[in-house]
Parts: sequence; C-alpha cells; structure tokens
Amino acid sequence: MTASAKDMLNTYPADLGGVDPDAMSRCIEACAACAQACTACADACLSEGMVGDLTKCIRTDMDCADICTATAAVLSRHTGYDANITRAIVQACAIACKACADECAKHADMHEHCRLCAEACRTCEQACNELLATLG
Repeated sequence: MTASAKDMLNTYPADLGGVDPDAMSRCIEACAACAQACTACADACLSEGMVGDLTKCIRTDMDCADICTATAAVLSRHTGYDANITRAIVQACAIACKACADECAKHADMHEHCRLCAEACRTCEQACNELLATLG
C-alpha cells in the first residue's frame, strides 16, 4: 500500500497551524497528478506530426508541470511553515493550471492527450483555489 498525502499529513507530529489537512492533501495529490499529465502531454505533443503548431502547448505543459511539482513539494513541508510563501506558490500554481488548461483545450478536439491534460489542470486549479480559500 502506498501512503497518500493525507496519510502523511496525519503522521506529522506538530500542529499544522490551522491548515485544513483535507484541502492540503487534495491539493498535493492534484498537483502531482497534474504534473504527470502535463509532462506526458508535452511528450505526446512532441511526437505529433504538426509539432510546430503545438509549441505554445508544449511550453505551457512544461511550465505547469514544473510549478505543480514545486507546489506539491512546498505543501509537503511543514517545519517552519510560512503562510505567505505557501499562498504565493499555490496562487501561481492555480494561474499556471488555468493557462495550461486553456491552451490544451484549444487542441483537445484533435489530441486526446490535450483533453486529458486540460482536465487534470482544471482539477488542480480547483484544488489550489479551494486550499487558498482555507488559508488565513
């Protein structure tokens, strides 16, 4: 059995400082799933015959994957928690996910990987916004 983000948060020995552990774990897991989807979408775009038409999509996928990965990492650390840093990176993640979802949606009719990526990005954007709503 693999430990989930929620399982790991539940083992943290100190107080999480009022952060909603359910919203936090959903955001961590959505970020990880989105990073994977964006990486796979960028790779699939590179294999398409009309790769030149997908340049912006590839760039947006890669940026979103990097930001989601960093966000999941920051959210997984709680020692010396800084709400301002957490808020800033989660806001950046929501913005990157929206931009990537919007770009991938433009190609979703032609490329299933773009449709799936847009879906993962929208889920992550929502999880980020839900977490932001719980942060003080």
